[in-house]
Amino acid sequence: MGRTYLTREGYEKLRKDVDALKEQKRELSKMIGEAREQGDLRENAGYQYAKEKQAEVMRRISDIETKLGSAQLIDDAKIAKDEVRIGATVTMKELSSGAEMTYTFVGQEESDPSAGKLSVHSPLGEGFLGHKSGETVEITLPAGKKQFKILKIGR
Repeated sequence: MGRTYLTREGYEKLRKDVDALKEQKRELSKMIGEAREQGDLRENAGYQYAKEKQAEVMRRISDIETKLGSAQLIDDAKIAKDEVRIGATVTMKELSSGAEMTYTFVGQEESDPSAGKLSVHSPLGEGFLGHKSGETVEITLPAGKKQFKILKIGR
């Protein structure tokens, strides 16, 4: 598995998610133990549900721990500040409509367009990477080619 690039905030969120899932796993183990005490497990719906849910939770824990194990934190000190890179917050203008938008480019795990976080692997992310403030960039999106002007790059 390759590297997972995360901001400090994204890393901490995944750590909290793992902690919450481990607590959920403990609760499910308790439910399974109580269901066992009730007798015939083949016809015990509570037992079957808890076992299935526990398997799902354990898979999620494993997935997140794998991501955390391969995580590389984005260190602002090592990222070029004058060009679009992972961790950059970019204010851009779509030239045909004049619409201005601001996005922070993050790793795939943290991508949340509704919160203004785009993956560097998205069409916009790939199109902007390496460009500098003031440049006009043409990017092919699913809706066709669009031109953007980079107004500002921050960290």
